[in-house]
Formats: sequence, structure tokens, C-alpha cells
Amino acid sequence: MSTDEKTEKNWTTGAHDYVTKYWPYNRLLPGDEPIYVARFWYSFGAITVGAFVMLIATGIILVIQGPMAWHTSTAGRFFDATHFWSVQIFMLGIIVHALAGFWTAAWRKGRWMTWMLGVFTTWVALITALTGYLLQTNFDSQWVSTSAKDAFNAIGFGQIFNTMNLGQVMPWHVVLLPLIVTVFLGVHILWVRRHGVVEPFGAEDDISEGVES
Repeated sequence: MSTDEKTEKNWTTGAHDYVTKYWPYNRLLPGDEPIYVARFWYSFGAITVGAFVMLIATGIILVIQGPMAWHTSTAGRFFDATHFWSVQIFMLGIIVHALAGFWTAAWRKGRWMTWMLGVFTTWVALITALTGYLLQTNFDSQWVSTSAKDAFNAIGFGQIFNTMNLGQVMPWHVVLLPLIVTVFLGVHILWVRRHGVVEPFGAEDDISEGVES
């Protein structure tokens, strides 16, 4: 077997060629963006990512401290509050970002995969937020867990996931669901870098007429 044949069958070479073709450095970290990206609605994607980073950081601290810390210590209550408000910003950002993508038809021009990744990430994030409420270990979480148990039983998932079982809810919220959100959010961002941000309606007409969009 010649050296060229070995190179063609080398999976690292194939991976390198794939990344170089679809995600070159100047596309992953562009120095400039189209002017329409500076509009207010386009900022919610970046707000969502920033809030998610804060969620991961404060979540790790809360896991290390343990459940009693956010009830009994000042530092624990601080990080618990920071985690809570990061959730509010994250959910606001991801929902507004999803709605903005819907009304601007962000799936146009072959970007359907980017859109579907974002939709799936939004739904998994909602389930993650639900499990977070169950872990508050206060009166609110007791009420939510009871109501959620009835809802899960009604749709036939009560035997699979018991919202009143704290030992079952904990790994879902701390490990599994955040991991899924991280993977799909990362792939979503890669697809945005690969295909770019869809132009607003009418931008093509402005460009064809020589007007800056």
C-alpha cells in the first residue's frame, strides 16, 4: 500500500479536511459580521450563551457545596441566587431568540438543521429548568414536584421518571440534561458559524439595488 493510499484512509486526515472545509478559522472566529447582526433581536443568542456559562459555573459550585449550603450559609445562598437569576436570563434569552428565529424564518436557505438544533435545545432547557425547580428543596419545589408527578402519570411517564424522587431528579438536572444542552447548543453555534446568520426579509432586494443592508 502506497503512502498516498494510507493517507486517504487516515481518519484524522479526513477529519482535518472536513473541519478545514466547513469550519475554517476565519469562519469560527470572524473579525466582522453583516451590519444587520447588530440589531437588537440578534443579541439574544449571545445573551443566552453568556447566561448558560454562568449557569454551569454556579451549578458546579452548588454541587460542591451540597444542598444544605444554599439554605444555611451566606455563600451558598449567594450562589443559589446567582444560579436562579442566571436561569431567568437564560430562559428569557432562549425563548426570545427562538421566537425571533421563527418570525424571521431562520430556517431559510438550507439552515433547517440550525433551526431544529435550536428548537430541540429549547425544549431540553425547559425540562432542565423543571428539574431545577424540583431541587430547591422548599415548599415551592414540593408543590411543583407533586403537580409534575400528576402530569407525568397522566401522559404515561410516571413509571420512568418520578419527580418526587430527589435521588432520581438530581443526576438528571446536574449531569444528563446539562450535558445534552451543552452538546446541542455547541453544535447549534457551529452550524451558525458554518452557514452564517440568515438575512432579514428584504435584505436581498436592498443588496441587488446597491443599498447597504
